[in-house]
Amino acid sequence: MQILKYILLGIIQGITEPLPISSSGHIFLFKTIFNTNLFNSLNFEIIANFGSFIAILIIFWKDIVELIKSFFTYIFNKEKRKKNLVNFKYCWYIVISTIPVGITGIIFKEKLENLYSVKGLAFAFLITALMLFLVRNLKGEKEDKDLTIKDALIIGLFQAVTIIPGISRSGTVLVACLLCKLKRETALKYTFILYFPVSIATMLLGVSDLLATPDLTSMLLPYAAGLIASGIVTYFSYKWLSNLVKKGSLWKFSIYCLLLAIFIFIYFR
Repeated sequence: MQILKYILLGIIQGITEPLPISSSGHIFLFKTIFNTNLFNSLNFEIIANFGSFIAILIIFWKDIVELIKSFFTYIFNKEKRKKNLVNFKYCWYIVISTIPVGITGIIFKEKLENLYSVKGLAFAFLITALMLFLVRNLKGEKEDKDLTIKDALIIGLFQAVTIIPGISRSGTVLVACLLCKLKRETALKYTFILYFPVSIATMLLGVSDLLATPDLTSMLLPYAAGLIASGIVTYFSYKWLSNLVKKGSLWKFSIYCLLLAIFIFIYFR
């Protein structure tokens, strides 16, 4: 039964991680409704997040490799600098966009668990719903080469807000990208390339706590089951999101978040 619980939570993580509806918020809500006191929620989030990380890495593998190669080619090969300038700048924009959430993450790491509350999640879902609805008609023209430091900073500040439980990282960053007039495909790519440093930082910050967990060996099988489930479902969930974003249907998730918030207010009144 414990393994089945972790598989189910891995599936929830996999569905909600790419989608603009907050994976951590959904996992917390699920455990609250079903009174499921799992081993350590933050530890499992690290494990489940790693499953999602692997899936998204597979999807963006070619882009990641190209960016890394271009970055170092620009530094060490003067003859090819002009050709690799766009990707070199793109890498630095990722760094700039990551700094704000990195700072807030370090500051609030110890307080993160205490920030969770059911009513707080409801308000967070309402905020997410409002953001997604407001950008429903936005369709920018900027591509990768048109990104600026200002864009990167604005997107980074938006991302910093996602430290609040229930505020979707992917949704908030997508909204910020659209407000900066990025094309939908460009916004989607930047959102998930930006996912990698945030995800790696989250795992590194939590790995010491994970390794210090009592009876960790007894949890290896349930954690592995959750990780695999998370990775597989994340892959297909992202593919679905990609199609919706390209069609301009991101606003549909605002309806879902609104209905979910209403449900929480009624259920936990």
